[in-house]
Amino acid sequence: MVEVFSTNVKNHKEADFLLNQLCELFPVYEINFDLDDCDNILRVKSDLETIEVFKIVDLLNNFGFSVQVLVDTTELFSYRCFQ
Repeated sequence: MVEVFSTNVKNHKEADFLLNQLCELFPVYEINFDLDDCDNILRVKSDLETIEVFKIVDLLNNFGFSVQVLVDTTELFSYRCFQ
């Protein structure tokens, strides 16, 4: 499972700090930032069936950062044709 978040994290110092906090709380997740993306993406991958989205949002908010889940639009526009 993968969750993608838009953040207002602006530099590698902030990203490194948050990565340390997130990895301490969620040691089984693979977590990275893409600060070259216009949305300053936080990407979280897990082999588990769920990702604790609310805890991730709370952690970033508690440190003064804004964060929101990006919706996977491919799921919104997918459909199945029946014969």
